[in-house]
Amino acid sequence: MARRFSRVSILAALVLGAAAPAASADSPTLVTQLNKPPTGLRLTATQVERIAAADPRSRAELGRHPRAIPYEYTRGAGQWQVSWFSRGRTQRELLEVYVDDGSGSVTEAWTGYQVAWSMARGYSGAFGRRVNALYVWLPLCALFILPFLPWRRPRRFTLLHLDLLALLAFSVSLAFFNHARIGLSVPLVYPFLTYLLVRLLLLSFGRGRPREPLRLAIPAPWLGVAVVFLVGFRVGLNVVDSNVIDVSYAGVIGADKLLHGKHLYGHWPQDNAYGDTYGPVNYYAYVPSRLIFGWSGSWDDLPAAHAAALAFDLLTLLGLYVLGRRIRGPTLGTTLAYAWAAYPFTLFTLESNSNDTLVALLIVAALLVATSATARGVTVALGGLTKFASFALGPLFLRGLGGWPRRRELIAYLAAFAVTALVVMLPVLIDGNLSTFWRHTISYQATRPSPFSIWGLWGFHVEQRLVQGLAVALAVAAAFVPRRRGPVELAALAGAIMIAVELSLTHWFYLYIVWFFPMAMVALLAAHPEPVREPAVERAMLVPAAA
Repeated sequence: MARRFSRVSILAALVLGAAAPAASADSPTLVTQLNKPPTGLRLTATQVERIAAADPRSRAELGRHPRAIPYEYTRGAGQWQVSWFSRGRTQRELLEVYVDDGSGSVTEAWTGYQVAWSMARGYSGAFGRRVNALYVWLPLCALFILPFLPWRRPRRFTLLHLDLLALLAFSVSLAFFNHARIGLSVPLVYPFLTYLLVRLLLLSFGRGRPREPLRLAIPAPWLGVAVVFLVGFRVGLNVVDSNVIDVSYAGVIGADKLLHGKHLYGHWPQDNAYGDTYGPVNYYAYVPSRLIFGWSGSWDDLPAAHAAALAFDLLTLLGLYVLGRRIRGPTLGTTLAYAWAAYPFTLFTLESNSNDTLVALLIVAALLVATSATARGVTVALGGLTKFASFALGPLFLRGLGGWPRRRELIAYLAAFAVTALVVMLPVLIDGNLSTFWRHTISYQATRPSPFSIWGLWGFHVEQRLVQGLAVALAVAAAFVPRRRGPVELAALAGAIMIAVELSLTHWFYLYIVWFFPMAMVALLAAHPEPVREPAVERAMLVPAAA
């Protein structure tokens, strides 16, 4: 098949081909000699193109784009890639096909958003590795809900059981995602996010609160023992089986830049060119593990990323224990720690070594220091300059606990917030890196396309603006209503706001569940009334006297 290799076409083909990750770790290499097999391969580019074009999926796509231009690449290990691009000044990759050189058969064929988004292709273990296996996932689901089941009264199901099932129901969407069924996985997220949003909003206004104390089917000391075993399992699985995705690799790169006095934003390695899209705190958090474990300069096993992810996870678990103990005592603390350790999506995030648990950690920290206006201002600023979605909690924590704060507390919160933000941003400001920071973070994320939301998948732009407006309205209203609030209301509002933000995002992913999960569990469990303790005298009266 004849074609024209203009300089623009070749450049576009190389860039687009390299930008779409495939099953192989090898980068694609453009083949320009069409009728001569490359070294180590038996097929020619012309033969491979003919094989790829004969696949039924290719024929259907090429029937819609008969003037598409093909290019052939080698990807190492006996694998070919054939990509068809649209014509015109701006070439767009329309079809990507993989051919095995040995058998001469098509192994993969991708069209639409799955061309540009390799994470939409359902590659096994791309996120979470072995935790996706049913023999790991299903037992975790059972362990998560087991302590709350009414074994003695099997018909006594409550709203809490429905809440826990809603938290586990994201597994259905994840199952479709793992099988590359994005058209089903994406919309299935929204009913459960919406249910949890409504549930937490009702709790924040004192509605839907349970009338009976929380009754555990398993004693709290046994849950504490289970936490120890679950933590050991999680740490061991992270060490032997987990993978480091681009966001955690970015954390190590950013930490290395900070340690070597380089500009934090801009001029990133080609294998993670968009890794500088987070706030500076994200990269500061990786500095300790980078100092301890070093970095080879490439995307290897990255022990520094593993260490950071484990630290975020364990500190969040510890923070939940302390928070629960403060609210209701050691039983609630142990139960919250157990819920974090048993919930499969927290392990999914840990197995991806993602930075998203850092967001959860900082929000839990904000709840822990909720009685101090200064400390709230510091933690909220740190959270917002980790991932910008956390800034939505600013008005909520401006208000804090109880009634409307005094003017001195408002000033302390705002001053602490401003000073913390300034200190965090100093390296960016001193290096004259502010314009690059804005382009690569706020601007990039605001215009980022993604097929992992109903907005990006189906293009509901007007509806998305409406949801975004409602999320902003909720974040602002949280500073004023309800009139009085305790730890349950504060946690419920924090979880509801984070869910509202996630509902409005163009790019959503399962790793973001940990943004709201800790607050949801605090609100759902602490909303139960405390058990009524019998006075010692009354208990004595109930004991029969000795004969």
